[in-house]
Amino acid sequence: MTPLGDVIATPERGLVYANRGCIHDAHGRLRERRYPTKRWIACRLEFNGRYRGPLMAPGKFTELFFLDEATALAAGHRPCGECRYKDYEHLTAMWAVRYPDRVGADAIDQQLDAERRDPNTKRRRLYETNQDELPDGAFVLHDGEPHLVLGSELLRWSPAGYTTRCARPDGSARATVITPPSLVALLRTDRTPLVPLLHPSAIV
Repeated sequence: MTPLGDVIATPERGLVYANRGCIHDAHGRLRERRYPTKRWIACRLEFNGRYRGPLMAPGKFTELFFLDEATALAAGHRPCGECRYKDYEHLTAMWAVRYPDRVGADAIDQQLDAERRDPNTKRRRLYETNQDELPDGAFVLHDGEPHLVLGSELLRWSPAGYTTRCARPDGSARATVITPPSLVALLRTDRTPLVPLLHPSAIV
């Protein structure tokens, strides 16, 4: 899965396991309708010894993989309330402060769905803000490609890891943000997620 939430075929599996419902048919082919549910979650690769195979079983949710949590958040996936319960608790605590009238998993998923997609066109929503308002771990479009914000740099995303680096524009420069606003707010909080926030290729 890309930071924009697109499904791609690649041998890399990444560090985060996720789902957004069943988006494949009985033959393992992706359906045209890619949004059967508003509950998009990001999970740990391993949890309580569970294993399910084969992948993309008929009638079951479609297994998705993200490079790291920053990529999953950019795509609009929140922490799972089961295998990542501590991360989910942190999200709900932040949410109760930010949206006191919209608490609980259903309200969170409804809000994130509205931030991910235009309700009329169903096309992906992007946002504009200043560079200095973005925390590490957020994703922006730079030269038409997804880039990770990390310190004074922007790192170009690829399915196998982060590749080229460039200087982050000055703080007052405008940025086209991929990560939904509520999940940008989560990135601003002090936490240590149960899945890797960043792929090792991001660290020099």
